[in-house]
Amino acid sequence: MKKVILSFLICLSFLNHLNAQSQAPISNLYKGTVDGKTPVTIYIKTEENQCTADLMYTAMYRYNKSNNWIQLDITQNTKKENQFILVEHGFSGVLMLSKTGNTFTGLWISPDTKKQLKVELKEVPMTAKDIKKYEETMDKVNYNNNDC
Repeated sequence: MKKVILSFLICLSFLNHLNAQSQAPISNLYKGTVDGKTPVTIYIKTEENQCTADLMYTAMYRYNKSNNWIQLDITQNTKKENQFILVEHGFSGVLMLSKTGNTFTGLWISPDTKKQLKVELKEVPMTAKDIKKYEETMDKVNYNNNDC
């Protein structure tokens, strides 16, 4: 009987450990245009917040003619989960996007709100090598923007 109870406790402990682990991050790459003519690339990593189980987003984007990546702070609408606002680091612009399937559509808005440009993005596949490259770039962008 002691062996059965011990086995049960070990199994219960193992299951609790599995439930406590968060899901692995998911990385997505989107390519598209701003204003129908300026090509852009957006990299988004989604992971579960270990404290609240809510989703957290880490992202960056660039205009394809530029090598400079812009860090994005993403907030998801809690009432309409397909709506997102992405604020550029330094508040140089805002993207207000809606997600349908594997596409984002919406607007890029200047800080003074006088310029509003249409944004269309579609998810593109990535290899493990691509993900590693984008993760390294995002780490550098984050370091450059937030290091003491």
